[in-house]
Amino acid sequence: MGWADENSIIPITCLPNEVFIGSANLLSEYLGCEMSISNTKRFTVLALLAAIAITLNILETTMIPPLMGVFRIGLANIMALVALRMLGVKEMLIVNAMRVLIGNLLTGTIFGSVFWISLSGVVLSSLILILMDLLKSSLMFTSVMSSIGHSLGQVLVVTFFYMQPAFIVVLPYFLLLSIPTGLLTGFVATIAIQRVKPLRKQD
Repeated sequence: MGWADENSIIPITCLPNEVFIGSANLLSEYLGCEMSISNTKRFTVLALLAAIAITLNILETTMIPPLMGVFRIGLANIMALVALRMLGVKEMLIVNAMRVLIGNLLTGTIFGSVFWISLSGVVLSSLILILMDLLKSSLMFTSVMSSIGHSLGQVLVVTFFYMQPAFIVVLPYFLLLSIPTGLLTGFVATIAIQRVKPLRKQD
């Protein structure tokens, strides 16, 4: 469909699941309003996912004892997976950055050793999430690989940056524990994603 000028009436313009009748100016205003609503919804969902990720990070840090004294499940990874599939890569990176920065700020560990160890794990797991997204991997496999990357990043930083070579001996145990925890977070993320409408823009 088209029009002779901006004031002419469009007989029928088909939009997704809708039929629009009006002038070119009115159509432009309508599309602009739709885009504004969509962007607002994406921002709201992003803020909600980041808030949940921060909350889960703080709860796990302060209330759930780590396995083997050092290994944590990584419940906040659930929100990273949901953000990746629901919104996209950029939003996933924002959620991960917010959960590390604000989570450590609220717990009083910002820029301490806990912060850098946590950041290293999140950075490597985020890179793996991007790779898995490019490869169109399943959510469960993506979650497991992300969990493994998170553990690997943390162990490498403690071993080499903090000069604790003996810590490398826990790497096999961390990698083994990453598989069931990755399956757990992937399962929860799958359930969550099935209950929401994807807002991700087509690549």
